[in-house]
Amino acid sequence: MERRRRVPNPLALAVLAWLMWEPMHPYELGRRLKQTGQDKLIRYTRSSLYMVIEQLARAGFVAAQETVRDTARPERTVYAITDEGRHEVLDWLRSLLAQPRQEHPHFAVALSLLSLLPPDEAVEVLRRRSAALAGRIEETRTTIDEARADGVGWIFLVEEQYALALLEAERRFVTELIESLKQPDYAKSWQETMGGRA
Repeated sequence: MERRRRVPNPLALAVLAWLMWEPMHPYELGRRLKQTGQDKLIRYTRSSLYMVIEQLARAGFVAAQETVRDTARPERTVYAITDEGRHEVLDWLRSLLAQPRQEHPHFAVALSLLSLLPPDEAVEVLRRRSAALAGRIEETRTTIDEARADGVGWIFLVEEQYALALLEAERRFVTELIESLKQPDYAKSWQETMGGRA
């Protein structure tokens, strides 16, 4: 069982990981998250980023190293990871990689309620999902191809490869589900069970 983290927010993990490379101020952390596309995986706002850094500081995982000021910008505090923070990020990362977790995606909730929709409507909305997935698959493939062309090493693209694998698997699943929903036996059984309630 995964141990309880003092700062369990995934943004905290990303902040600690970036600070392992070098000390930096929150503005620079936000810029790096955006530049690398991690902002698509981890939702945050500027204020939530500052809040997480404060939580990490209180937990002893990061420490203010210096306050810098250039002529055009306000003072910025540069944070560095502590030894305890290094231990935390590596332990957390090992745990996330080694142990599958029960995730609660919205699509799974919708699937559990799919039988409420008439078969024809269910097929139509799932076709729209399939088309949207096809677009995201193409977009992800383009991102990977462009990054490779720019010389980005494969290890820095593993999250995109994982996202692509999930999208492709979901699209296959949706395609098979559509075919199942189109079966006359399902339409008949839905009509007998739900027809009077719809």
